[in-house]
Amino acid sequence: MNLEQIAESAPLSENVDSVVRFTNVDYSHPNGVPALRGISVEFKKGELVGILGANGAGKSTLVRHINGILKPTHGSVEVFGESTKNTSAAKLSRRVGIVFQNPNNQLFAQSVKSEIEFGLRNFGFDDELVRQRTDWALNTFSLIEYSNRAPMELSGGEKKRLCNALVLAWDPDIVILDEPTVGQDSEQKERLAQLVKLLLSEQKTIILVSHDMEFLWPLQPRMILMSGGKILADGTAQQVVRDRVSFSHANILAPQLVELFTELGDLGRFPADEFEARDKIRLQMTAAKEK
Repeated sequence: MNLEQIAESAPLSENVDSVVRFTNVDYSHPNGVPALRGISVEFKKGELVGILGANGAGKSTLVRHINGILKPTHGSVEVFGESTKNTSAAKLSRRVGIVFQNPNNQLFAQSVKSEIEFGLRNFGFDDELVRQRTDWALNTFSLIEYSNRAPMELSGGEKKRLCNALVLAWDPDIVILDEPTVGQDSEQKERLAQLVKLLLSEQKTIILVSHDMEFLWPLQPRMILMSGGKILADGTAQQVVRDRVSFSHANILAPQLVELFTELGDLGRFPADEFEARDKIRLQMTAAKEK
């Protein structure tokens, strides 16, 4: 084994507070157009993060730095304590799974089943584990009936589910889903939400790039608003959604329930959202029981 092979096989460091750290990152496309400007942000183990912004805000460019597909023009990106400039995308991909916005960029095998199996075999899973993880993925994402179908024959929503399945099958530590609800009906969205909660219980770091505020809001992730390659706001879901100025600049609509509570609040004293209303009701119920 040569030095390059030893470096590729060496495990990524675990002795870090943050699993991902961007420090003053700028990135320009090959044509010179800036896509990220002065990005400094960290992502923690077991954290759920929603990244929002209009088309061209830099969301997809940012997450593609996490698995090393893109490298910073200036600044640094560290994943599990190691600079992506010194780590190959192949090495990072075992622990950083990303589902791209366009599923056609991720599919190439002759069947749905072989699409899932390919990644598992590529990462060295034994035959029995390949079978178990493939069965899990097909069941979890309602793809069993399409097992022998060519991926390119599937609908857009089915392709998206297949991409989610093939990435989650190899059990990465960081899961990045770019517009995961596109083409999904309410039942599939609910299944996805439950899966996100399950992954969080396993201390996975989940990053959701999405315009779907109605999907993100009930999950109450940390939210990052982006515009023009910059971060406009970063905080809890409730903090960011109440920042009307940043939301306006990011061209994002607040969830309908938040808009309703905001309008009611303008009429007088009223909870800011359904979560604050829930907490007040619980406090009142507790106080009533203590009397």
